[in-house]
Amino acid sequence: MGNRLFQEARRFVESAITAGPGERDTAVAKAKNALSSAYANSTVAEQRQLQEMQQELDQIQ
Repeated sequence: MGNRLFQEARRFVESAITAGPGERDTAVAKAKNALSSAYANSTVAEQRQLQEMQQELDQIQ
């Protein structure tokens, strides 16, 4: 089944990466919020992946 918050964060990050220029700021903000929510309830391995996703968001801003 998996960690629902982790899966949501992954989806939001993917949406932010593929968002167009006019939608990107809002999509990145939603993705960062989802990452933050998922972090506290994740395993160490998931936290590493969340950190990588955060770095991806930082690169597109």
